[in-house]
Amino acid sequence: MSSPMASFALFLFTLIVLSSSCSNAIGNNKTLSSIASRIGINYGRLGNNLPSPYQSINLIKTLKAGHVKLYDADQETLTLLSKTNLYVTIMVPNNQIISIGADQAAADNWINTNVLPHYPQTRIRFVLVGNEILSYNPDQDKQIWTSLVPAMRKIVNSLRARGIHNIKVGTPLAMDVLRSSFPPSSGSFREEVAAPVMLPLLKFLNGTNSFFFLDVYPYFPWSTDPVNNDLGFALFESNSTYTDPQTGLVYTNLLDQMLDSVIFAMTKLGYPNIRLAISETGWPNSGDIDETGANIRNAATYNRNLIKKMIANPPLGTPARPGSPIPTFLFSLFNENQKPGSGTERHWGILNPDGTQIYDIDFSGTRPVSSLGSLPKPSNNVPFKGNVWCVVVEGASEEELGQALDFACGRSNETCAALAPGRECYAPVSVTWHASYAFSSYWAQFRNQSSQCYFNGLARETTTNPGNKRCKFPSVTL
Repeated sequence: MSSPMASFALFLFTLIVLSSSCSNAIGNNKTLSSIASRIGINYGRLGNNLPSPYQSINLIKTLKAGHVKLYDADQETLTLLSKTNLYVTIMVPNNQIISIGADQAAADNWINTNVLPHYPQTRIRFVLVGNEILSYNPDQDKQIWTSLVPAMRKIVNSLRARGIHNIKVGTPLAMDVLRSSFPPSSGSFREEVAAPVMLPLLKFLNGTNSFFFLDVYPYFPWSTDPVNNDLGFALFESNSTYTDPQTGLVYTNLLDQMLDSVIFAMTKLGYPNIRLAISETGWPNSGDIDETGANIRNAATYNRNLIKKMIANPPLGTPARPGSPIPTFLFSLFNENQKPGSGTERHWGILNPDGTQIYDIDFSGTRPVSSLGSLPKPSNNVPFKGNVWCVVVEGASEEELGQALDFACGRSNETCAALAPGRECYAPVSVTWHASYAFSSYWAQFRNQSSQCYFNGLARETTTNPGNKRCKFPSVTL
């Protein structure tokens, strides 16, 4: 354990290094300022009801977004983007990292297939290798960990061999890459990734003058304790401040705290000057009943204020890096109905699948926030208390319900015992009735093992008791 004097010396050194970095080329880089002044949008496509790429790109232009980030390198989309002035970010999928990391020819093939046919007509500015790969821990994923930086180096080698020098290479990481993030000055990387992955990654990003791409969502830390955490602080609307006890830096919002915790983590590994980019951020516009604060008003407020902050001229930066521009991508373009997990996963969109805006927003930041459309009053900013059931959604396919019913009843003999002929919940004999009971029973039985009321989109939560006097549906109590 280090002495208090040693700890103070470390923080003093960190502050000196950070303050010196604020006056370097980061603030004077016109290209960086140009990219950062164009708010980007994440264009995900995990939905079965989304517009075509052609329609989607037109919608992106209507929103006045300046940059679009893809989760692949879809050829049709990249061709269509050549007819726009949008900056473009493309992604190497996780399942190709090992092969590219081991073979320069594989990297060359990827660039030949996904970049050369489109560049420079399509204004590709970033190639991201993988997506949040340090958030997964199985042995195969750990093999991807060790292949990450070699793959990034080979992608850069391939670009440079073809005379391409204005495409930066990075990898987006989630906040769970940190072991500690609060207070910001305590920011440090998880021990199992710090030396084997983060050190070579930071060396690579520093050597190529690239960005540390971060997926950062203030909604998640706020929602862990919505009663005591200040919602306004998470939405850039609080009059309160937080002062880091070690550095004395003063924070007015949760996002800056999260960003600076990464800056301090990088500094502790000897890399205080690597530029930050926000590859994903946003706020859910809806969610499950227990997902407090996921609503349209909060989503619009967060994203509107975020845009205002990020396009400020001169740039605002963060308390640890005042004046530094931060390229930023909002998540996401659409509500995507095929994303698994809790309800918020399917409700991060700016747009509905039919292309209509869920709320009014101006990516150019030129309109005053007060001129944007009015917002509905939130009803879930405080946690719900009571019983919740899991029932079949309207319009569900009977064939799919039959398969889901078999799944729900197959894990435990107890789950669907009440549905047996002659038992209290057997009648009425319909797939919808039986599936609703099975969904509620399964969810109540296995929710503490991370089961969701989702069932491949066939289920929804309700606070209305679906049972009757004879048949009591199991429920979850919040």
